[in-house]
Amino acid sequence: MSRIGRMPIAVPSGVTLSAQDGVFKVKGPKGELTVPYNSELTIKHEGDTLIVERPSDQQRHRALHGLTRTLVANAVKGVSEGYTINLELKGVGFRAKMSGKALELAIGFSHPVIIEPPAGVSFAVPEPTKIDVIGIDKQLVGQVAANVRKVRKPDAYHGKGVRFVGEKISLKAGKAGATGGKGKK
Repeated sequence: MSRIGRMPIAVPSGVTLSAQDGVFKVKGPKGELTVPYNSELTIKHEGDTLIVERPSDQQRHRALHGLTRTLVANAVKGVSEGYTINLELKGVGFRAKMSGKALELAIGFSHPVIIEPPAGVSFAVPEPTKIDVIGIDKQLVGQVAANVRKVRKPDAYHGKGVRFVGEKISLKAGKAGATGGKGKK
């Protein structure tokens, strides 16, 4: 059995579920999500847990078992707790602020960069150099955070740019061997 696939999913109170015809629907205090899954697998709701079962030991069913269980668990956690990804700005004069619901970044370009959040995702700026991407869909929150980071990736020599909190940037050494404009003798 798949180690991940056979793990039960705890269902918090206040979350309602339904699984039929290859569509898993979950509704909680933060919102509602639907997750499509292969209808050959079964999702059983027993008490306050969910269990994903596969019909056989075929390679295809084994591959879908862990995937389906993880997607369902992410949806349950999303509607009950939500997801947050934290980003930080490094660089002199780099700052972020909210402009309505949109995120406005001053990150070294001649103009401010404005990023509109898609439906289901919101931004928060607790400090001028910190950005929080908040939502209930784990995949969408991660994609939006990656798109914000892509606007100005950390450069390899100084590390300036937008990065995930705790992300390690390996910096390259500069031209340490230069000798005042003359070549090596």
